[in-house]
Amino acid sequence: MYKLNAKTNVDLDAQELGKWVCRFAVLFLLVAGLTAPLRGQAPVTASQDQASPPQSSGDQPFAPEGARTSKQSVVSSKEAKELFRSVDEILQFASDDTGLAIKHEVKRRLTKRDEVQAYIEKSLRDDKDAKRLERSSAVLKKFGLLPRDFDLPHFLVTMLREQVAGYYDVKTKTVNLLNWVDADSQKPVLAHELTHALQDQSFGIEKWMKGSQPDSDKKEDPSPADIENDEETSARQAVVEGQAMVVLMDYSLAPTGKTLLDSPQIVEALKQGMLVGTADTPAFRDAPIFLKEELTFPYRYGLDFTAALLQAGGKETAYAGAFKNPPKTTREIMEPQTYLTHEKLEPMKMIDMNQDFKDYTPFDIGAMGEFDVDVLVEQYAGRDEAAAIYPAWRGGYYFAGKPKKDKSAPIGVLYVSRWSSPAKAAEFAAVYAKSLGTRYQKRQALGTDGNVEADAPPVDSWRSLRGWHEWRTEEGLVLIEVRGDEVLISESLDGPTTRRVEEDFWPAREPSEKAVPVQP
Repeated sequence: MYKLNAKTNVDLDAQELGKWVCRFAVLFLLVAGLTAPLRGQAPVTASQDQASPPQSSGDQPFAPEGARTSKQSVVSSKEAKELFRSVDEILQFASDDTGLAIKHEVKRRLTKRDEVQAYIEKSLRDDKDAKRLERSSAVLKKFGLLPRDFDLPHFLVTMLREQVAGYYDVKTKTVNLLNWVDADSQKPVLAHELTHALQDQSFGIEKWMKGSQPDSDKKEDPSPADIENDEETSARQAVVEGQAMVVLMDYSLAPTGKTLLDSPQIVEALKQGMLVGTADTPAFRDAPIFLKEELTFPYRYGLDFTAALLQAGGKETAYAGAFKNPPKTTREIMEPQTYLTHEKLEPMKMIDMNQDFKDYTPFDIGAMGEFDVDVLVEQYAGRDEAAAIYPAWRGGYYFAGKPKKDKSAPIGVLYVSRWSSPAKAAEFAAVYAKSLGTRYQKRQALGTDGNVEADAPPVDSWRSLRGWHEWRTEEGLVLIEVRGDEVLISESLDGPTTRRVEEDFWPAREPSEKAVPVQP
């Protein structure tokens, strides 16, 4: 689904978030704070007494709302020179660690707080996919992954203001250092960002991130091509960030004589810490589960993916190899063995969206990948249930549209998915049914005759759901239908559209019978 990335999509819409954030390769202060102790440094935090530029020349600090601020000092001229000198040394370390060649010197500059803020806001405001971000935000709210009143663009700017620790700008080919963070604390961040510089020199990150849809950034309206692009972009983003995370860890561990592969416990602590947040990162700490998972996905899972490739085939496989033969789905990132064994999944049946949704104006279209399923199930059923269900994902996509005849009507959504077995399809359908109790204030189960079933069992007790089930809500009808290993879900779509979709997705099959859900 949508992610925040170079295309500003949310991989459920999680991924658009991640995509957008990483279009200029940002590393969070949280990561720097967790790794600094490995090098004998004090952790870096957004509100630590490290520095805000002077208040002259309109250079105002942009501490997150509600966060503690304090009198801080700018990096001195002497410290800046030392930091600039360290760029070449750390670039060489990153080159040795990855096997990626240094083809030319990397430009560097010291950046002020207000310049970083302006860059972030301009990137979001001018991004060609800003409309997709807005659309995806609405779809995420429909799925219940964001609160209905959540301001996603505002959150992104606020979160980045409190988290950014440095960035490599792929357009200017410049690594941007921060003039309010001391030099020693920025060096692990440099190891990460200079890895991006090496990736860029060898493969051209901006072009490479577009994958098999090189012209996807030229269109604004949603199309079926977005389905493939969503998952592909999220997977490539995890390659870019995962490699840089491994180098950051190797650089931080170098004084101890160890590497990331020698330190699994430290790696696990780092990944868990990424999801928590601190008192100094209130926007991220208090963010919905979906956003925390989405924004950290390329760092956490990308790190594990790169480590798995390192163990399986060494540096060539893990670094240059992953760029030359990139993964295509979040499944390959989350389960690296599927990438290493060249797993091939049967493509899902694509419906005729123009014909089936002839009464709707397309609003958003995208993939629902393995990572999206993981987050969705975690939100409504918990971490253990998510871990048991997401590996069974075998494909999925969604369509969101607005009725042409009623502009005030709620967004209609179709979501189809395929699973490893009918049993897993039924388990996922039951979790999705449970979510209705959270997402809708009114929910009435309907029988096959369209009348309310007064004695329908509560969906919260279901462990497995098969067959055809329908509910009436304040936003229209919700249908969940399970046939074999496939699940079709329709929310707030009119009856004729839902029937066209069913007949298109399941041609020449007998209609499903109303089935009784399995309860504990």
